[in-house]
Amino acid sequence: MTTTQKFRKVTVAVGAAAVLASSGALAASAALPASATAQPTGANAESDGWQGIVREKVRIDFGQGWVTEGELTYPKGAQGKLPVVVMLHGSGHNDMNQTLPDGKGSTFVPLAQAASREGFATLRFNKRGVTGVGPVETKDPAQLNPKNPYTRIQKDAAAAIRFAAKSPKVDASKIFLLGHSEGTNVAANLAADPKRYDIPKPAGVVEMGVVGLELKQLLTLQIFGRLLLQLHDEFDVNADGQLTAREAKDGLVGQPKEVAEQFRPILLDGKGKVLASTDKNRDGKVSIDAEAGAVLRKVTGIGSYPNVPGFDKPLVDYINDLSRFPTVSEALPKYSGPVLMLNGENDLQTPARAALAADAAVAKAGNKDHKIVIYPGMAHTMNTTPKFTPEFGEPDRKVVNDVSKWLKAHR
Repeated sequence: MTTTQKFRKVTVAVGAAAVLASSGALAASAALPASATAQPTGANAESDGWQGIVREKVRIDFGQGWVTEGELTYPKGAQGKLPVVVMLHGSGHNDMNQTLPDGKGSTFVPLAQAASREGFATLRFNKRGVTGVGPVETKDPAQLNPKNPYTRIQKDAAAAIRFAAKSPKVDASKIFLLGHSEGTNVAANLAADPKRYDIPKPAGVVEMGVVGLELKQLLTLQIFGRLLLQLHDEFDVNADGQLTAREAKDGLVGQPKEVAEQFRPILLDGKGKVLASTDKNRDGKVSIDAEAGAVLRKVTGIGSYPNVPGFDKPLVDYINDLSRFPTVSEALPKYSGPVLMLNGENDLQTPARAALAADAAVAKAGNKDHKIVIYPGMAHTMNTTPKFTPEFGEPDRKVVNDVSKWLKAHR
């Protein structure tokens, strides 16, 4: 499995993939000629959701030897300059659609279509290192894993925003940022200090899967803490914090094979009894936190953070760089414009409680135009899915409609 695939499974977003420069001043963003003339929707427009929307292929110079492909969309026949939504990806080498793993669709296509139907332009772009939808990656390691990777992602996002601002179709005073997972942190960092990144002050910020905690806390939850949560929620029937052999065996019933194979060796011996090496106090039960937790902490290697087993150097470099910057909870209170935060209740990459804390911080800073929605049953990619065995999926129609209505109200 490649680094990108591993990190996408850990977080798509970091929340899942690998995410994200040079020193000195920001490089100027140069808008290159479109690689193709603006085209209305294709032959299958009536069935693919793009009907009535112009899709203009664009190229954006990110500097450091990388020119990325993107797509500017806007309503067919639109007059004058339009507000625009710039979409900022989750972690990893995501393409302009934020195509999801395992053929599960994309995050940004339904959102771009909905925004265009409300009279907005949208800009989607491939992240550095991605040459096509799929995503298709370059073979150049310098572009796939640049120095100071999260810093480079911020600068690339700023370049895309400057490109949008220069478009004859766009009202530069009406640039909205829509970020998912890592993109929520990028949007918050840029919105908090637009002068630093040489961009216009955003007209609004939409955050989906909010990075409201420090990365160490998030990755500890994703790699280690979620396992304890699952033992408490799905195995511990009487909620006493301990598992009998019966509870352990019953808890394994119906679990996916990979989940059962992860838990069985630390809970049960070959005779179906509580594993003696885990049951340190020999009481015939496994304390979830004290006993199973100790084993899982060792097995996952979380105590070696950020040098967790299986994390290669590019991923560790990314973690270290991202950790130098404020979280959404720290950065977004410095932004005075409209804010919409959306989070799944079942999100184990960026938990809903952290999103609530981020919204509270925005409110405390005096922002009067902020809103948060926590969706029952939804996980990190904003689709309804089991909490502990989530599947990727496109944003639920309710989520898309809520974003669309909020944009319309702030147009």
